[in-house]
Amino acid sequence: MVVIVLLAAAGGLSAWIDSKATSAGDNASHSASRDSAGKSGNRPQPVQVLPAQQADLSVWLEAIGTVIPDRVVTVRARVDGVLQKVSFREGQRVKKGDLLAELDAQPFKIQLDQAQGQLARDQALLDNAQRDLARYKELWAKDATSRQQLDTQEALVRQYQGALLSDRAQVENARLQLSYTHILAPMDGQIGLRQMDVGNLVRANDALGLAVITQTRPANVLFAIPERHLSALRARQARQPLRVEAWDAGQRERLAVGRLLSLDNQIDVATGTIRLKAGFDNRDERLYANQFVNVRLLLEVRPQVLQVPANAIQRGARGAFVYRVAADGRVAVVPVTPDASEAGWTAIAGSDAIKVGDRLVIDGADRLRDGANARIVTPATGAEGKAHGNRGDKNKGEGKQAVK
Repeated sequence: MVVIVLLAAAGGLSAWIDSKATSAGDNASHSASRDSAGKSGNRPQPVQVLPAQQADLSVWLEAIGTVIPDRVVTVRARVDGVLQKVSFREGQRVKKGDLLAELDAQPFKIQLDQAQGQLARDQALLDNAQRDLARYKELWAKDATSRQQLDTQEALVRQYQGALLSDRAQVENARLQLSYTHILAPMDGQIGLRQMDVGNLVRANDALGLAVITQTRPANVLFAIPERHLSALRARQARQPLRVEAWDAGQRERLAVGRLLSLDNQIDVATGTIRLKAGFDNRDERLYANQFVNVRLLLEVRPQVLQVPANAIQRGARGAFVYRVAADGRVAVVPVTPDASEAGWTAIAGSDAIKVGDRLVIDGADRLRDGANARIVTPATGAEGKAHGNRGDKNKGEGKQAVK
């Protein structure tokens, strides 16, 4: 019995010693974790920065536009006839007066011959009547004829004179109808696909016509902007024509530079936008009829505006802010109010907290908090130099960011 009691006491003592050892180990582990976390929290975080700058800022309005030709003409025949010849190539450029097609002219030549024959007949009758009138006047002077015969002959001469005028008009009309068998280009432009082949009967009232000519030199672009920009747009347009640029669908290449021509006289109530028309010389014909293009309208140039890198702006529950790195590496959260953007730079409206030259975090902001330490690094590719280079390119008109 005594042996059993001694064994139980020894087992309890061993368990108590193991429990104390485990508790001590856990406390040491938690302490080491806290120390490690504290050291990691104070460790400077690597970031990339760009300084705030003061420079001119171009404010652009962006929209999607459609190229419309300056003029569009459907080439139609003005008389009925069989198409005998087509003198143009599909897609070629034509000039006003160029021969495009010919119709069968034989029926119209016959009509012209008939009209000329009638004219010759009536001319002969008039000549004979005028000679008779001269004889009647001589007889009347000798009192050898009656006044009635003289008046009748004078009326006959006037009748033939009227018939002669009608015959001449018929001849001119026949010549005009004959000229319509030669279909000419009504204007300069690019002709489209042929709508009818040789041998078909062409009628003057055909809806499709022979082809369509579009004039894209100059060309226009229709686009729409939000109505909130209307007041500023009208004020600046009244001072000078505004610059408009047309870019390709991917906004990688500028196609043409023109100017704003006109504004529509009403706002579209369904979309809250107003339509505008811009004009382009399009001498190189890079704008094509009905082509979709990206339109950028230069609304204004703001001189010497405080700007920050667009990718430095962060957004949270309290609005937009930036991380500013002080000289000692301390990070501060600075609230900002973004305004217009251009080429990766954004103007800051009404803020005195940001100064020119302040170093703002553009990469690594996800690991920062207010009051944290930061270590500024420069990537091997030279991000700072590249960013400034892009800004320079944009000043030459290669940027694509704008005010919506």
